[in-house]
Amino acid sequence: MPTVHLLDYVAGNVRSLANAIEKLGFQVEWIKGPKDIEYAESLILPGVGHFGHCLIQFSRDGYLEPIRKHIVSGKPFLGICVGLQALFDGSAENPNVPGLGIVPGNLTRFDNVDKSVPHIGWNSAGVSKNGASPHESFYGLRNSSKYYYVHSYAVPYQQGLLEHEGWTVAIANYGKEQFVGAIGRDNVFATQFHPEKSGIAGLRVLKAFLEGRRWETLEGVSQTEINQGLTRRVIACLDVRTNDQGDLVVTKGDQYDVREKGSAASGGQVRNLGKPVDMARKYYEQGSDEITFLNITSFRNCPLVDLPMLEILRRTSENVFVPLTIGGGIRDTIDIDGTKVSALEVATLYFKSGADKVSIGSDAVVAAEEYLENRKRLSGTTAIETISAAYGNQAVVVSVDPKRVYLKSPDETGHHTIKTQYPGPSGEEYCWYQCTIKGGRERRDIDVRQLVMAVEAMGAGEILLNCIDKDGSNSGFDIELINDVKSSIKIPVISSSGAGNPTHFEQVFERTSTDAALGAGMVCLYTNPSPLLAKALNSSIVPSTQ
Repeated sequence: MPTVHLLDYVAGNVRSLANAIEKLGFQVEWIKGPKDIEYAESLILPGVGHFGHCLIQFSRDGYLEPIRKHIVSGKPFLGICVGLQALFDGSAENPNVPGLGIVPGNLTRFDNVDKSVPHIGWNSAGVSKNGASPHESFYGLRNSSKYYYVHSYAVPYQQGLLEHEGWTVAIANYGKEQFVGAIGRDNVFATQFHPEKSGIAGLRVLKAFLEGRRWETLEGVSQTEINQGLTRRVIACLDVRTNDQGDLVVTKGDQYDVREKGSAASGGQVRNLGKPVDMARKYYEQGSDEITFLNITSFRNCPLVDLPMLEILRRTSENVFVPLTIGGGIRDTIDIDGTKVSALEVATLYFKSGADKVSIGSDAVVAAEEYLENRKRLSGTTAIETISAAYGNQAVVVSVDPKRVYLKSPDETGHHTIKTQYPGPSGEEYCWYQCTIKGGRERRDIDVRQLVMAVEAMGAGEILLNCIDKDGSNSGFDIELINDVKSSIKIPVISSSGAGNPTHFEQVFERTSTDAALGAGMVCLYTNPSPLLAKALNSSIVPSTQ
C-alpha cells in the first residue's frame, strides 16, 4: 500500500483526512518530528485555526525549514486550509508572523459588509481561464463542483499575477470578493477548502494528488463555465440518546419529549428512528451538506475517554466526508475519578475523534450573562473563548433556544422587541425572544439579540438558532426570529426548529438571508426521500443571494 506522510500539529480534526486517505487506498504515516520529513515522499500539511498560532508552532517545533526543503526537493506537497496559507508571505491575521514565502502574496480578512464572516460552506474552485483548457482538469478540480470552505482570511485573486509566476490558480467568489481557492505549480498543490470534507468532489481532488495526476483530459466535459458563489447549506441533525435498553438511538423530540405516546403497546418507550452511524451515512449519501449530532443523554457514570459519542464520531468519520458537529456536554466538568476537565479538553477529545465543530448551549447563555454583567469585558476563561482561541472561531457553534414572550406594547419590557405578524393569545402585537437553558425548561432574563451579540464578541463562529415555539410543530421556521437575529450579527446563522416538509427549506432560503437550515425529526422520518426532500438535501440547487 503506497504511503503518504501527514503532519498533525493538533489543529482540529485530522482524523477525517486520514480516513479519506485510507479510503482511497493509501497508508498514512504520521510525522512525529522534524527529522521524519526528510524521509517523506508525499507530505500533507493540514490545519485549521489561527495563521500566527500555527506558524509559531511550526517555528518553535523546528518544522519550517524541513517543510521548505521538502518543497524545494521536488517531492509532492499538499497544503490544506492553513496549510495553503502558510505557503504565502504572510497574513493580516498576524502581520508580525511571516509565512514560508513559497508563493508571493498576503492574506486579508473578508469584509463583512455584504456577507457573513467566517466564510463557511460550499463554494467553487474554478481554474482561471488562462490556467487550463476548457476540457482539462487540474488535480481533479471541476468548475461545476462545490467544495467545503471554512475561514475568515483569504488570498485576494488578482488576474494573471500568480499565473505570471507559473502558478495555476483556482478561484472562488464570496460576495464581491474573488479569492484563491486552490493553487499549484510543479510538485506543490494547496487548497483553501477541505477536500476531506467536500464529499465525492473532494475525494476526487485528494485522489488526483495522491496518484500524481496533475492534469487530465475530461472527455465530453467543458469547463468553460464556473459554478461560482456560496450555496446555502442543508444540515441533517440527529438527536442521539440511550433508550431504555441502554442502546444509543436516533430519536425525535416533540417539544423536547422523546417518548412515544398514546398506545399501550409503545409503553412510553423512547422513539427509535435508527442507529446514529447508519443514519449519518445515509444522509451523507443522499446529499446532506453537514451532519450534526446532538447528544441528549447525560453520561454521568462514564469516563470521558470512553464516551459513547466519541465512538460514534470515530465510526462516522470513516465513511462520511462532510463536516460533523457534536453538541451536548461541551463544558467544564469533573470526570468520574474526580479529575477536573476543562471544556477545551472535552472539545479536544471530540475533535480527535472526528468532529469538526462543537456546539455549546446552556453554558453559552450563562457566559453571555456574565459578559453583560461585566460591562462587556471578556474573561478569557469561558468555553467559547478557550476553544475558539485554540481551534479558531469556526470550530465553535452556539446553540440558542429562545421562546416568544408576547406584549401589548414595547414599553412593557427593557428587552429588544419586534412587531409580529402573528399576534399572541390575547391579540398582542409585540413580542421579545427570551433565551432558555436546560432544553427549554428554564427561562433567563436575556433576549436573543443580547445573547447572539455577546457570543459573537466572545469568539463564536456560528449560531444554531432554534425556536422552542416551533420545535416539533412541523409548521415551518420562525422567519421573524431569523431575520431579527441575522440583522444583529455578522457570523453565520443556521436556522432550526419547525421544518415539517421540504418546502419549508425553500421558504426559509427565499424569505431570509440565513446561511444554512437544519432539519432533525423531519429529515429522519424520510427513510426513502421524495424528490422534493432530495432537492432540499442538495443545497447546491439553492444558490446564495450573496
